[in-house]
Amino acid sequence: MPTEQTNIIPGDIIEGKVQGITTFGAFIELPGGLVGLVHISEIADTYVKDVKDFIKEGDAVSVKVLSIDGKKIGLSIKQASTPKVAPSVTGQPRFNRADNRRDNRGFNNPKKPETPVTLDDKISKFLKESDERMQPLKNRTETRRRNKYNS
Repeated sequence: MPTEQTNIIPGDIIEGKVQGITTFGAFIELPGGLVGLVHISEIADTYVKDVKDFIKEGDAVSVKVLSIDGKKIGLSIKQASTPKVAPSVTGQPRFNRADNRRDNRGFNNPKKPETPVTLDDKISKFLKESDERMQPLKNRTETRRRNKYNS
């Protein structure tokens, strides 16, 4: 095994074969006899409790080279299989499912663009709603007090 890998560059997506599985990941044999490690956190987009639930020894997998540090090669299966979401080319926001929800009458209810809310606005809104909720309670207690002292 060579001491320095010159034919593999971080960011490359290459094919490899699962050589061994451990509790913390899987060792992948790359072209040229090199071996890299796919950490358990880089196996899939979901929670991975057991690596064997996702891959088996001898499986051919596509991996992305994350890092090369001397003889250590860091690999990722999940980054090789799922492309990163590119920002919208037109500069407009991407479609959001919540924007197209229907209200309880069956009409489309597009979400209104929100303006930034300051802390002062939030506090004012909270105090107003709190006073509105407390008003019926205050009215009842004042009525009881008046009736108690007027009797």
